[in-house]
Amino acid sequence: MLDKILYNTILCQTFSPCGKYLVAGNIYGQLAVFDLDRILNPVIELLTSDYNKPKQIHKIESGKQICSLITTDSFLIIGTINEITGWDWKAVTSGKWSKPAWTITIPVKSSMEQSDVNSLWLSEDEIKLFAGCGDNNIYAFNLEDGRLVTTYEGHSDYIHSIHGKSQQLISAGEDGLVLLWDERTGKSHSRLEPHANSKVSRPDIGKWVGAATLGDDWIVCGGGPRLSLWHLRSLDPVTAFDIADHGVHVAFFHDDCIVAGGASKHLYQLSYSGEVRVELPVSATTVYSAAMKTNPKVLAIAGSSSEIDLCTTFNYRDQVLHFR
Repeated sequence: MLDKILYNTILCQTFSPCGKYLVAGNIYGQLAVFDLDRILNPVIELLTSDYNKPKQIHKIESGKQICSLITTDSFLIIGTINEITGWDWKAVTSGKWSKPAWTITIPVKSSMEQSDVNSLWLSEDEIKLFAGCGDNNIYAFNLEDGRLVTTYEGHSDYIHSIHGKSQQLISAGEDGLVLLWDERTGKSHSRLEPHANSKVSRPDIGKWVGAATLGDDWIVCGGGPRLSLWHLRSLDPVTAFDIADHGVHVAFFHDDCIVAGGASKHLYQLSYSGEVRVELPVSATTVYSAAMKTNPKVLAIAGSSSEIDLCTTFNYRDQVLHFR
């Protein structure tokens, strides 16, 4: 029988609120829970050969792929296909895994329609949960009662990425658009089309945009088009990054640099002007997720592999975790 785990793909990761656990979700509906205390601060006398494997592996009842993860103080929130579920953190980490504490159903038009919840984002006050979906829409739900508050319509193909800051939302899609939205009204007020810009266009890879993130004054985005930095107010491109990738799936700001990865042998840390500060080798052939926390420092890198690279300095790989 074919061992599916050899062809594992990890699409998403998040940390527990206490920072002691890393959680990763894969395409087989499995959720791996890693005990970071045991991995990063081992007691040598008690160390076993499986120390870098999951403490728990849970299985989503539907078996649908886990597309996105996000956390609140109380819940691990999982985006799959056509639904979002919230799981009590105690159940996740203790192994008492049974049923979700709550479920939100994506408003698809028919039971036959499959809408992946590709990206999740929480409002800064943690009242609203945003979901970027495979039916081209972004949905905002009230976390108190699961009620659909707003539907953001503007993309013509499925959404890869959403991110928010200061009551603005940014989304990136397969249609090649990066849209800026007013979080309160649900209306798009600005748009970028990176594939239409000669500095960043890569027609051989495609027009899709896999990641877009808001900073205080900047937007970073990439996909088929090159990773690029844009001025938020003028929407002018400032830097086109020259990195060896065949598509970008991860891009975000950290301190005074940009972290980015995708179909490449490395995860990059870049200055705003384009200088490569760190070129970090990765286990995955394509990076789909890079989860970071800063106290204490941990960077977890995952993608088309059963291995997760763990870094505590952000400059080199300390450990390799095994999702198996």
